[in-house]
Amino acid sequence: MTTAKDLFIIAMDSGSKHSVGQGDLSLALAGAELIDLIGAGAVAVDGDTIVPGEGPAPDDRLVGEAAAGLTRQPPYERVEDWLWRRGRDLSAAYQAGLEEDGELTRKRSGRSPFGSARVEPVDTPARRRAASRWEEAEPVLAALASAVGIDGGRPDDEPGFDDEGVTTVVAAVHDAVMELEAVRQRRSIENAAFANLWRGP
Repeated sequence: MTTAKDLFIIAMDSGSKHSVGQGDLSLALAGAELIDLIGAGAVAVDGDTIVPGEGPAPDDRLVGEAAAGLTRQPPYERVEDWLWRRGRDLSAAYQAGLEEDGELTRKRSGRSPFGSARVEPVDTPARRRAASRWEEAEPVLAALASAVGIDGGRPDDEPGFDDEGVTTVVAAVHDAVMELEAVRQRRSIENAAFANLWRGP
């Protein structure tokens, strides 16, 4: 399992009282992939730029896709730009992949067989591993979860990371999520103003 999969399981776990937006989660998943690539030596972060490394990508289909999509020639891509590009619909890709692997299951709410189905993690070794990392407040997982609004009662001050590149990625995820929220609020205000215009005095 990867940091991104662990993050997705924590976000989907029924124990989480916070509903995570797909856009927010997609950005955080892209950040998690990048952090795993840094850990594997497949990339490094120079300033705010992603530079290819010599190490192989982790043996995971989605992280492998992320590695294959990296810019290999100068000018290299900025972390923020990569998060937005790679993050597009990424939570849906992780949901589909984890369902296919039997890590997630759909459960219908209510008695009606036609009721809306919600996705829940299955009790597997992968789920227990993700839960263990979460309970131990593993710094990277905790910081990425915090970016999407899952704090688990953790303190506001996040620990520093051993790798400066990881620090840069986590900060970029936080900034991107805040930017996405600002866009949502602006659209909400514009839609409300438009509705009032049609409603008239």
